[in-house]
Order: sequence, then C-alpha cells, then structure tokens
Amino acid sequence: MIKRLRIKFVCINMSIVLLMLCMILGTVLRVNRLGAERESLHMMQTAAFAPHRAQPPGESPNPAALLPCFTLRPGADGELISEGGHFFDLSDRALLRTLYAQASAGAAVDILPQYRLRYLRLETPAGPCIVFADISGELSAQRRLLVGCLLAGGGSAAAFLLISIALSGWAVRPVGAAWQQQRQFVSDASHELKTPLTVILTNAELLQDVAAPPAQRAEFVENILVMSREMRSLIECLLELARAEGGMTRQAGVPVDLSRLTAQALLPFEPVYFEKGLTLTGTLAQGVTVCGSAPHLRHLLEILLDNAQKYTAPAGDVTVTLRMAGRRHCLLAVSNPGPPLSPAQRRDIFKRFYRVDEARSRDGSYGLGLSIAEAVVRGHRGRIWAESEAGRNTFCVRLPVVRGRR
Repeated sequence: MIKRLRIKFVCINMSIVLLMLCMILGTVLRVNRLGAERESLHMMQTAAFAPHRAQPPGESPNPAALLPCFTLRPGADGELISEGGHFFDLSDRALLRTLYAQASAGAAVDILPQYRLRYLRLETPAGPCIVFADISGELSAQRRLLVGCLLAGGGSAAAFLLISIALSGWAVRPVGAAWQQQRQFVSDASHELKTPLTVILTNAELLQDVAAPPAQRAEFVENILVMSREMRSLIECLLELARAEGGMTRQAGVPVDLSRLTAQALLPFEPVYFEKGLTLTGTLAQGVTVCGSAPHLRHLLEILLDNAQKYTAPAGDVTVTLRMAGRRHCLLAVSNPGPPLSPAQRRDIFKRFYRVDEARSRDGSYGLGLSIAEAVVRGHRGRIWAESEAGRNTFCVRLPVVRGRR
C-alpha cells in the first residue's frame, strides 16, 4: 500500500509540474512568436510607406533597412514595380508575378511557407502594394527557442521527478508509521483477547458436561464470569483510547482549575496507598488553570497515580508536584521509587500494550493506560515524558495555562 501511495504521490506531483511547465513554456513561445510577428509587421508597414534608399552618414537607420523585405506595386503599364532588392534577387519576373498573384488572392496578412515569406497587403498614397519579408531568421530563432525550452523543460521535469521521488518517501513516512502502528495494534489486541476467549470457550464446553459435579460447574461459571469481566475491561480501555486519540478533549475547551482537580484526584488514592504501605504526598501550586476537559484531565491523573502505586517499591513514597514552568506552561510530575527505566523503556512506555513487567499481563494491566494518558495530553496541546534518576521514576506532563491566571 505504501509503495502504491508513493507512486500516486509522484504521479500527481509530476502531472502538476508538467502542466505548469507546458503552460509556462507555451506562453513563452507564444509571446516570443507574437512579438516577432508584430515587430516584423511594423517594419513592413514602414517599408511600404518609406522609400528604400541608402542612409546618409550620421542619420538614424531606417527600420525598413533592418528587415530583409521588398515591395511589389502594379505599374501603369501593368508591369510590377519592385523596391528593396538589395536583400533579394528580383530579376526573376515570373517568380515576382507568382508571389504577387498568391498574395493578392489570399488574406491581407499571411505567410507563403514554400517561399519562407510573410506578406502584408496595404493601400499607400502611391497606390496598392504588397510587402514581402523574409522570415527565415525569425523561424530559425523560434526553432532555437523551442529547442532551448524543450531542453530546459526536460531537465526541469527530470529534476522535479528526482525531487518528487525523494519527497514521496518523506511524505508517506507518517502514513507508513500509522499503518505499521495499526497492524501492531490489531495484532496486540488479538493476542490480548485470545487468552480470555480460549478460557471462556473451554469452560463453556466443560459446562455442557451434565455429569460434572455442581461445585465444578459453579467453578466453570465463575471462570467464565472472570474472563468476561476481563474482556469488558480491555474493551473499555480500547474505547477510551480511541476516544482520546479521536480528539474528544478538544471539544470541551473550558478553563479548568488544575490545582483543585489534582487535589481532588489525590483523595480517593490515599486509602489505596495506605493499604499497600505506601506514602502519597502532594505539593501543589495554587491557581494553576488550564483550558481543556476536566473529566479527561482527571482520568489522566488517575492513570498516573494508579501506575505509580503499581510500580512503586515496597514502603515507597509517591510525590505529586504541580508548579508553573515559565509564564505560559505548568508542569505536573508524579514521582515514585522503583527499578530505573532504561532509555528504550522510557521511549516505548507510551506505546499501546507495552509493559515494562510482562508478569503484570494478567492482573488488569493491559499496557494501555499511558497510551491513553499521552493521547489526553496531546489533545490538550501538551507533552508527556518519563525521567529516571536517583532511583526514582518520574512522569512529567507539561500543559499550556490560561493566560492571565496562575
């Protein structure tokens, strides 16, 4: 799919480029041709109304003398009078009569391609006349310009083709990453659902055995219920991730007192930490207000606090800090003691279905919490990352604050 997308990108890009090149080069050729034709006709008109004579020294040259042209006028005795023969051999009277006859029978302005001549039929004070101009130089110049345009256009098209091929890889890279991420997501989700489904099917088949004792049948039912609840929990996590990544946090952009929200989120976790022998403390700056969705921000705090209590060392202390980070941002940090996270783990920990401890795969941890947290933070135009130093792991969230509020 990615290869076809790159080919499509290059084809569309080259179609646009070739169309623009054809329009530009066609315009250049047409403007040049019309300009040369207009200049030629102007000089032909000058030649018709001005006598062909040698220019005295110091006098500005006659424009008609710069153009290889001649005029034919009918004389009183019916013979043709020719002028301007210093560029042409006008001794062939039969040819002159042929040229005059063809020009008289045609349009007022036209070209005789077999003779490479342009003619202009005019009425002058001296009577009607026809001016003929040699267009060999004009056609040669247009031919050279056409060749130059074709070479320039071909070179430009080749350069654009190479650039398009190079840029296509860069342009489809996010699509390729998203496609790979989607495939990995489907594979991981299928793997997570496979085990509970297998347990449910196995216990359902055993439940069909009418000879099984009632106690054993009750155990089969309990196993089915446990696995069904686990599947429902996983599906709810997947739906929450889809909603968060779908940008639902942007739909409720209202001022939220993050200081109060954080203090409220700490309260239900205090007994949980106490039962596990952990200490939970908070250092919260007052009046920190952000713009966003209160339910999603509360869910973000719950994910970070739940993650901390799961991975904190025994009898450890978890600290929650909220402070301003400059004038336009605030920093929320949840820190807990525990095994240090490697740089690779800190990079991958926000990926879907990623677990630092694979042994927690069946205790309700699906590796989706931090992915949901990242989606919520991204929806609030913020940034989330993990740090590990001095035996403590810290998850930091940087969010823009509402201007004028602290």
